[in-house]
Amino acid sequence: MVIFYLNVFIDKIQEAIIKAYYMNPVMELSSGKGFADVVYLPKKNTDKPALIVELKWNKSAEGALKQIKEKQYASWIEEYTGDILLIGINYDKKSKLHECVIEKFMK
Repeated sequence: MVIFYLNVFIDKIQEAIIKAYYMNPVMELSSGKGFADVVYLPKKNTDKPALIVELKWNKSAEGALKQIKEKQYASWIEEYTGDILLIGINYDKKSKLHECVIEKFMK
């Protein structure tokens, strides 16, 4: 029970940090040759990168990152002057583990 409350507490802290620096996430944003699962755009006057996130289930984080690149999800914000991070996340149902790969987008 303590672990559950600790996880909820950590989630709330992460949520507060994201809200401090980012606008509300854009879900299923039409971009390039498909739809990016989640995009976070930084608020004005912050030096945080834009985040493009692709989520997978029982596949691979590397595959999610490859999809972001192949489908050119970053194409609609290439003009953004700050950094852009590409994030692939996979959840493995059998092991109940998440894996994450993060890469800086090269313009």
